[in-house]
Amino acid sequence: MFPAQYDPPLVSPGQQYVKTNLFNKVVTHLHPSHTTTVNKLMVNHQHYFPHTESCVNECCETHTMCGVPHNPCCPSGPFGF
Repeated sequence: MFPAQYDPPLVSPGQQYVKTNLFNKVVTHLHPSHTTTVNKLMVNHQHYFPHTESCVNECCETHTMCGVPHNPCCPSGPFGF
């Protein structure tokens, strides 16, 4: 018998495995709400202001005697009248 002959080893590319561990965690989110019902009475106070208007035209006159009128018929008196 002849001694065994050995070929160089044939190496396949390495395979990579991923092992995932999953941990569950619960986070509670609270969203409180409240509803308030407001019943509102609106009172409308209506104010009226009737108004009338009138117009008065006035005329004022003065008569100023700035001397004595000349009367050619009558002689002047002691006071110039």
